[in-house]
Order: sequence, then structure tokens, then C-alpha cells
Amino acid sequence: MPNTYFSLQAHLVFSTRGRQPWIADDWREAMWASMGGICRNHGAVASAIGGIADHAHTLLGFKPTHRLCDLVREIKGGASEWIHTVQNAPWFDWQDGYSAFSVSASQVPAVRRYIENQVEHHRRVSAREELVRLLRLHHIAVDERCLR
Repeated sequence: MPNTYFSLQAHLVFSTRGRQPWIADDWREAMWASMGGICRNHGAVASAIGGIADHAHTLLGFKPTHRLCDLVREIKGGASEWIHTVQNAPWFDWQDGYSAFSVSASQVPAVRRYIENQVEHHRRVSAREELVRLLRLHHIAVDERCLR
């Protein structure tokens, strides 16, 4: 085959350090926009970014040449830098880890809606409950005692 064809999407979830509610309502959307720019600058596409005060979700389209861990590091680091400088919050930090779930092309619209409706979703479901459900849905073994 003379060409390379691919469709790679991941649903990323990462939380603030200690799940502190540090992502403020009044600048949350601006941070999502900044994160989208970080993705574009690295040749990836964030087709949805959302979340609430203590965590973020990203639907990320990426290339086979990308290393997902490198993209996540750049997104989290760039978002932290934006928060430190633009929002004057030098204490802000993300937890070290993250979750990444593969998304088939047929499920992209549903995952996009899910991410875009995070505020409403979390009126009914805690962030911890959400993460446990996502891990189980994707058949990832989890020791709930280790979740923060």
C-alpha cells in the first residue's frame, strides 16, 4: 500500500493535584481554548475539551508518529503555564497521571457530546464515579482505593 491511512482518537482525562477545584468557572473556557491551541501546535486536533473545576477531558485526534504520553505532557504543561501566567495562579498543578481511552471513529460524536456536557453530567455523577465507570467500560482493572 503506497499510502498510510489512519484514524486515531483518544479520550483523555486528567485531574488537578489532589482533585482540588482550581479550574475556575470564569476562565475555564479560555483554558480549554488554550489547550486546543497547544494540541494544534503539536500537530494534533482536540475536537472537544471540557470538564469541571477538578478535571479536564479532551477528545484528541493524533498521528501515528505521535507518542500519546508526549502529547499529554505538552497539553498539561502548556495548560499549567497558561494558568500560572494568565490567571496568576502559580500554585496550580495537575496530578501526575492521566487516563487515555481509545475511541473508534463511529463513537467520536457520542464522546464529543459527553465531553461538551461535563458540567451537566457532574450535577448527577461525581468525578470519581465517572472515572471508575470509564475504566470499567474500557476493561481496565482498577483498585478504587488508589484513585484520588
